[in-house]
Amino acid sequence: MAETTKPATTSTALPKEVFKVEVTNHELLKLAYDSYLANSRQASATTLQRGEVRGGGKKPWKQKGTGRARFGSSRNPIWRGGGVVFGPRGNENYTKRLSTTSKRVAVKQALTLANDAKKIVVKDVKTTGKTAEIVKFLADNKFARKTLIVVDEKTPALLRATSNIQNVLVIRATYLSVYHILNADHIVLAPAAIPVIKNWLVKEEA
Repeated sequence: MAETTKPATTSTALPKEVFKVEVTNHELLKLAYDSYLANSRQASATTLQRGEVRGGGKKPWKQKGTGRARFGSSRNPIWRGGGVVFGPRGNENYTKRLSTTSKRVAVKQALTLANDAKKIVVKDVKTTGKTAEIVKFLADNKFARKTLIVVDEKTPALLRATSNIQNVLVIRATYLSVYHILNADHIVLAPAAIPVIKNWLVKEEA
């Protein structure tokens, strides 16, 4: 029981090329964070332009003699209920491109900051697919807030056990992002995921 109640970080077992890199500033982290959010954004908002609003076929009032300003259509954008000028059309592209090399550097920087903050714990999460087992694992290790579980491969049992637990996210090592790392309060790193992360992030430098 002593091992489960004292989640000591094993930073010495983590490769320095990934978890001990130099972080001179946070500009790249900000770019990678914003890029993840922008690429996840969907262009679902749409507005109607002047020619698409219903009504407006008849002139609201005659041209002269009423004392009011002349108007030809109630679909005019300055009228309430009229068309929208320069509104979203549902085909906007919000994506922000970031080079593969920059993404890898940003992920290494995020992992370094998380390791320095003692957020990373190297542990195997074993389960038969029961939610109670994961709940007990979180309670024993005092993981009360957002927990990120990083594995080399997702298993049906682990997905079934964590699917109904709030603030727990299971992710494959090669799908790590700056967004997930920075938003996590605790990162549970499976030992088998460490070489996968290293091969993914430093393979271009080998």
